[in-house]
Parts: sequence; structure tokens; C-alpha cells
Amino acid sequence: MSANIIRDDIDFGLYMESTEAGHKLIPAGAFAEEVADYLQNGLQMTGARLPWRKTWERIRFRPGEVTLWSGMNGHGKSLALGQAAAGFVCQREPVCIASFEMRPVVTLARMTRQTLGCRQPDRGAVLELHEIWSSWLWAYDQQGQVHSEKILAVMRYAAQELGVKHFILDSLMKCGLSEDDYTAQKLFLDALCTIGRDTGIHVHLVAHSRKARDETQAPGKMDVKGSGSITDQVDNVVIWWRNKAKENAIQAGEPSDPNNPDALMLIEKQRNGEFEGKVGLWFEQESLQFTERADQQPADMLRPSFWTE
Repeated sequence: MSANIIRDDIDFGLYMESTEAGHKLIPAGAFAEEVADYLQNGLQMTGARLPWRKTWERIRFRPGEVTLWSGMNGHGKSLALGQAAAGFVCQREPVCIASFEMRPVVTLARMTRQTLGCRQPDRGAVLELHEIWSSWLWAYDQQGQVHSEKILAVMRYAAQELGVKHFILDSLMKCGLSEDDYTAQKLFLDALCTIGRDTGIHVHLVAHSRKARDETQAPGKMDVKGSGSITDQVDNVVIWWRNKAKENAIQAGEPSDPNNPDALMLIEKQRNGEFEGKVGLWFEQESLQFTERADQQPADMLRPSFWTE
């Protein structure tokens, strides 16, 4: 049994209409207790966690927000987001993945390796994992360009009919928007933010960085391809970067510093959180897992102790 597939032949007409803005006027006094608690105890970290303990008190993924995942082409942002999605499912947070650049079987195979922590897990373990995923994970089976209104309808369908809490949209360049049509991009981001706010779904949007002459330098949020309003409108911006300088040095036969990470996750914006900065991670090829330390062995993320020890 595989993960659930949202077919493209479903009639999404009922979900095409825009949702209401849902603005509410609330007197300031209604927030008095909450503000007092905030000032006394500080920001309380809530929301889904990433599968790296050292990020737990730095960033969370809360309902109703939009997170932009960006980075140069080939630097592993989709792979890292797949590991994050597998982690959300392990936390019993339903996920839907709409990858317009990769077939569902490939996405799920990579997530299977990451979840079970090995290159070729036992067939029985794979089938058992997908039996679990049948209640928590969906894939939208459509590759290539998709009209933006269709995507928005699929998201509403996933939130309202399937109870999805995280919707992964990979990527912005496949959403039927011209790269130089900044007005259309802004309106599309407005719609994503509205859907998140109205349904409580967390939207994870992948967008490429502009091509750089030197890939050994990590990009920032100003390097995201497209309109500058993209990073202005979203709640969180996460940049993913492979340590190309380290890879080049290893290929040249130079000694590797074990404290030098294979990848950086740069948290460039977090509207409802306080941390902005870098998190270093290492890559384990057999499992396709990013790990917290160079000497950390890949682990089975299904184990409850993975999230508590």
C-alpha cells in the first residue's frame, strides 16, 4: 500500500472560489492575560518541530503560517524539506506534498530512506511504513506547470477534506506565474497567506535563489528569485546551502575539518519567533538524512525516543 494520491482528475470546482479575508476587530483588553504571560515567561515555542534537536528552541512551524524554503538549485532544499515532512508525519501532523518536479514514487522513496534510516530497508518495513502513512501523508500527482488557481483549490481541498496541517508546494516556478510578473506573484502569495490563515494549514513554499557566480558563498533572503514581496509576505524564510568549499576541498584530497558542516540552514526571517541565524548540519548518504553532528549515525525517525531522547 502506498501513501494516498490526490489525483488531478478530481473536481476541484467547489474549492476554486477565494476564501473570505476573515479580519476581526478585537479590543486590546482581550489580550491582557496573554500579553502578561508573554512578558513574564517569554515566547513559548509551539508548533511542529524539525528532526534536529538543536532547532527545537529556535524555530517551529505553527498553524496558519507560510514558510519560504529557498536556496540554489541542487543544494538540497527539497531533500531537507522531505526529511522535515517525514518528521511532521512522525509527530502526527498530516502532510500533503505537491511536487511538480518529481514523481510521487521518487519523493516517497527518498522519504522512506530518511524515515527508516537506511538505503534499502526491508520490504516488510517499507510496506508497514506506508500503511502508517496512509492516514497521515498525501501526494498530489501532477508534474509540470499547474495553474495557480488549481493549486489553491487543491490546498483548500487538502485542508478541508483531508485535515492536512502542512502543505508542501515545490516549487513556485511551476505555479503558472511568469518570472517577471511581480504583480501576479504578489497576488499568489496573498492567496497562500489567506488560505493559511483561514484554514490553519502551514504552507511550505519552495523557491529557487538567483544563480550566483560563486556557489561557495551562502545566499540570503535578498537572493530569492522573483518579486521582493515574496519574502516580505511570508512568515518564515529558510535558506538551504551546501558547503561547496568543503566538497571541493575533499575532492582535491585535502583533510576535512569534522567541525565544518556539510550544509547550513539559514533562518533569515521568523515573524513569530525570535531566532535568526545559522544551523550547521551534516549529510549521511546511505539514509539521505541530514544529521546534527558529523559522528551521528542515521536513526529510525519512527521511534518515539527519536523525538524525546
